[in-house]
Amino acid sequence: MSEPVSITIGNLMDQTTARFPDKEAVVYPELGLRYTFSEFQALCNRVARGLISLGIKPGENIAIWATNVPEWVTTQFASAKMGAVLVTVNTSYRVHELEYLLRQSDSTTLLLIDSFRGVSYTDMLYEICPELNECEPGQLESKRLPRLKNVIFIGDERKPGMFTWGDLLECAENVSDEELARVQSSLKPDDVINMQYTSGTTGFPKGVMLSHKNIVNNAINVAACQNITENDRICIPVPFFHCFGCVMGTLASVATGAVMVPLISFDPLKVLQAVQNEKCTALYGVPTMFIAELNHPEFDTFDLSSLRTGIMAGSPCPIEVMKKVVDVMGASEITIAYGQTESSPVITQTRTNDTIEQRVSTVGRVLPHVEAKIVDPATGEEVAPGEQGELCTRGVHVMKGYYNMPEQTAKAIDNDGWLHTGDLATVDEDGYYKITGRLKDMIIRGGENVYPREIEEFLYQHPKILDVQVVGVPDELYGEQILACIKVKEGETLTIEEVKDFCTGKIARYKIPHYIQVVDEYPMTASGKIQKFRLRENAIKELGLGTK
Repeated sequence: MSEPVSITIGNLMDQTTARFPDKEAVVYPELGLRYTFSEFQALCNRVARGLISLGIKPGENIAIWATNVPEWVTTQFASAKMGAVLVTVNTSYRVHELEYLLRQSDSTTLLLIDSFRGVSYTDMLYEICPELNECEPGQLESKRLPRLKNVIFIGDERKPGMFTWGDLLECAENVSDEELARVQSSLKPDDVINMQYTSGTTGFPKGVMLSHKNIVNNAINVAACQNITENDRICIPVPFFHCFGCVMGTLASVATGAVMVPLISFDPLKVLQAVQNEKCTALYGVPTMFIAELNHPEFDTFDLSSLRTGIMAGSPCPIEVMKKVVDVMGASEITIAYGQTESSPVITQTRTNDTIEQRVSTVGRVLPHVEAKIVDPATGEEVAPGEQGELCTRGVHVMKGYYNMPEQTAKAIDNDGWLHTGDLATVDEDGYYKITGRLKDMIIRGGENVYPREIEEFLYQHPKILDVQVVGVPDELYGEQILACIKVKEGETLTIEEVKDFCTGKIARYKIPHYIQVVDEYPMTASGKIQKFRLRENAIKELGLGTK
């Protein structure tokens, strides 16, 4: 087997641009925006020079809180060229989560849009940093976020204390192309360049540190599993703040010379329009996205004959959905991918020539330069093919660690370099993996990982709540929904509306419990441990949810 690729993202971009200078690189159908590789490279270089002009150094953490706007992907490659670590912020975050991420990540710069789905990002930031109202851009002295200095508003409107995107482009004039080239040439493939926050069983999200080498190799290998070349056009409706969008999507496009066709946010009608009008050959999504597209009332009016491949990932794929994507959408070479942020993200993927059974019942085989094994969680010994155990993985894709969390890193990656995924799986004689369950009690709701502990920690802050246990229960549309079983303090009463109101605006909408039960007792083991599986079973019966 050949060696893993060892190149920085900036140099990779320059190589691809040299090969395909006049070929389309980025297309935004909604905005009528089209860049060739040379145009996109020039814009990314300019933004990189602007970031240097603001005093941002290689290795410094800069955060971006935005939908899939063109400035997001431009910032991704611009920051990679000048060495700043891009910290991606979930678009569903609210005040509580944003403040935690900006503080824990030591971010010195934040780029943000105005609002999304009627929620004002700028209002939330002013709530955390009221000092922005009084300061000059770049001069922030925040009590709650002492590291944060620069706020860049993605737009032309003047906001107190913030640079505009236009200001950033103007700042570029202060830095020469030679200076950018010098900085870019000083970067190493093993440097951390991307940081994504994943919820943890500790109750607080952890910053996953990914290097150029981690994500470049993952992007190349994920693209190879789909036979992606410069002749392909990839429709990307999944969010950039996840690896699915910014590694498997945008970076894979730049690695191969394929055209990226992003959507600013997911809308099934816009996906169908983009695939038809831009003749997309690949389509990405979680199962719920494909379901929404297939069930759109106008689905039959679209010509999707250009579709060949793509990726379905994020949560287990129902067999009927996969068959419809192949037979009705025509994506006969669609692939399934499995992984997690800590593994850049893909560990296993099906190939275009795998049978439909293999693509539906398994998550494929390991990528190149990736090892995997199934171990007995109790002994750590490898188990025989067909036996269930914890999936562990090692190789070029494993993260550098969690930011400023050495103990958590040591728990995740053992002394021999194996990342313990926490997922239960089996592998057959041919090397095809099946995910069978989870060691941790993580909930996967519509492709989003939700960790009960994080929601429990948040709800404990409610003055009337004595105890709370959060579990996942089956849901036809989202795969799982969140149930909170709450014990109320003596003498208090608590309504479902009060709980939901307490959550609204403070935690992401997808983390707000869908079901809320007030209980007197929890089912316990003899040693006093709460049996979450019993809470789940009882709720399935009481709520009439069937089995999963």
